Amino acid sequence: MAKKPPVHTVPHGDGWANRREGSDKVSKNFDTKSMAQEAGRKTAKLEKTEHVIHKKDGTIGEKNSYGNDPHPPKG
Repeated sequence: MAKKPPVHTVPHGDGWANRREGSDKVSKNFDTKSMAQEAGRKTAKLEKTEHVIHKKDGTIGEKNSYGNDPHPPKG
């Protein structure tokens, strides 16, 4: 089975949304970042993939992996 692309929580218009890596389409709009993060985390956990959370300026603020990491950290 192919690995699902990461889920990104991104600023979108006046609110926030979740989208797949490599896609311009968003799945749903949310009024707050926390609501979008919660939905993105749930999707990433169900699909055992990465959840990338962006800051308001669009840069990456946090990454969480809910699947098999290809290169787990040592130590």
